Amino acid sequence: MEIDKTTLNDLSIFNSEEEFSVFSKLNYTVTSNGKDQLIRNLSRPLPSIEAIKGIQQTLQQILLQEKDWPGQISNGTIKVVETFYESTIDPLPETVTQLTTYSYKLLHGPDYSLVKYSAIHCFDFIKGMQLLVKHFLHNETATPLKILLEEAKQIINKEQFSVVEKHNASAELTVADNLQFARFLRFSFKVNMLRLLQIHAQLDAWYAMALAVRKHRLVFPRIQESAQPFIEIKGLYHILLQQPVAYDVQLNRDTNFLFLTGANMAGKSTFIKSVGTAVFLAHIGMGVPAKEMQLSLFDGVLSNINVMDNIAKGESYFYNEIQRIKATIQKVNDGRKWLILIDELFKGTNIQDAMKCSTAVIEGLLKIKNSIFILSTHLYEIGEGLKVHSNIHFNYFETSVVNDQLQFNYQLKDGISNDRFGYLILKKEGVVKMLEEL
Repeated sequence: MEIDKTTLNDLSIFNSEEEFSVFSKLNYTVTSNGKDQLIRNLSRPLPSIEAIKGIQQTLQQILLQEKDWPGQISNGTIKVVETFYESTIDPLPETVTQLTTYSYKLLHGPDYSLVKYSAIHCFDFIKGMQLLVKHFLHNETATPLKILLEEAKQIINKEQFSVVEKHNASAELTVADNLQFARFLRFSFKVNMLRLLQIHAQLDAWYAMALAVRKHRLVFPRIQESAQPFIEIKGLYHILLQQPVAYDVQLNRDTNFLFLTGANMAGKSTFIKSVGTAVFLAHIGMGVPAKEMQLSLFDGVLSNINVMDNIAKGESYFYNEIQRIKATIQKVNDGRKWLILIDELFKGTNIQDAMKCSTAVIEGLLKIKNSIFILSTHLYEIGEGLKVHSNIHFNYFETSVVNDQLQFNYQLKDGISNDRFGYLILKKEGVVKMLEEL
């Protein structure tokens, strides 16, 4: 599935303040290499139902066998292994005996200490990989996991590693055995070891994703082959909210355009991001924050939410809105299935101009039946004229005023809202009084 950096930012998949990102909710990685791999996983949604199901099955298998996941491999272990290959040390003895080991220790003390310390962590790493292969590679292993574990099995299928299989820790080995083990790793196994580190990074990323499914009680969506795009979700909520309100969503070819209205802070943006995030998570093989979800495979997700001006290029906010819409039209005109998310179209111009521009864009996009659109707007006035189109559906978030206080129920209702409470919010926050007292 195609997704650009703007959409990843709009959906808060990544965020400069990491704790406010979707990534932060999934990052249960043990190692920094695993964290980097998880970022890559999230940056490249999967292109096929088969690939998505493969990752879903991988995560499900990890959860079923979570107690078997080895604890020998820590981030410190990975860093020591990497440092071992990057460090310059005096040549190790070609023939390792008690005598040559003692001689090396005596004449090359600092290097001997580094080698001994590195051998301990290399032992733990190989032991962890052996246990992963032992417990997770079997006839029912999910295909993506099976491919990596079979490769790992081939790499560690070395006579020199029988000593690792027979012992629980490197402390059980003699000093000479440890030095012999380190010599083999250093001079005969570097390329293989670096590949094992890559394999473990992906395993660590999948392990993190599996833990996130359990910890956040996510459900795996059903992705179906379909010539036409559709989304059906029950109990959808946003994964970043502490106390979310759930929505039910149903969009398909017959009603592929959702026209969303409501007052400021009523929940429009959160709803749009909730749908986009759920579709994104589904396409990386993750569980989704919902009770149940079915959807078609999408070729791409494109958003128009947090448009910015560009002072350096002399580009105004409105100009960049136009460019984003232009890019959207070019995308959806390619015959593929897209999810298009637009929040508050044409905020960068006056209301009359915005109404005319918005109507033109919406009526044009309504001709595209092979994609799904969700568009929010304050311009409720244009809604009446759009009702002549059969494939547009109107929803709004209701806001009520009780004792001069705004109340939001965040419930999605049928129809169009003409609520406007901007001045009331300004007054409630004391801004009006502050201005009066200037």
